[in-house]
Amino acid sequence: MKDMIKHKGYFGSVHYNPEDRVFYGKIEFIRALVSYEGRDADSLETAFHEAVEDYLATCAELGREPEKPFKGSFNVRIAPELHERVMIAAAQHGMSLNRFVAETLSHAVAR
Repeated sequence: MKDMIKHKGYFGSVHYNPEDRVFYGKIEFIRALVSYEGRDADSLETAFHEAVEDYLATCAELGREPEKPFKGSFNVRIAPELHERVMIAAAQHGMSLNRFVAETLSHAVAR
């Protein structure tokens, strides 16, 4: 994954500011703003791991469930004509719309 690092199921962005000569990023795919920075790749990665650990510890202290980056559901807005064609294709394959879309996406991103 380009420009991303991962720890405990959380993904962090990787950016560089040449003026300050610092790497920085934030935990992606959650609403909470959790950022980190480092002077080199190793310190950035360490700071990211610490940010994830701090986030999880803070949630535990507050008695809140930490946000999960991916919940397994998302809304997609498409044109009514495409919606119709996808529903018909799903029915022709004997599948629910949800299963058809999930399998189609799975094939689209297969490695």
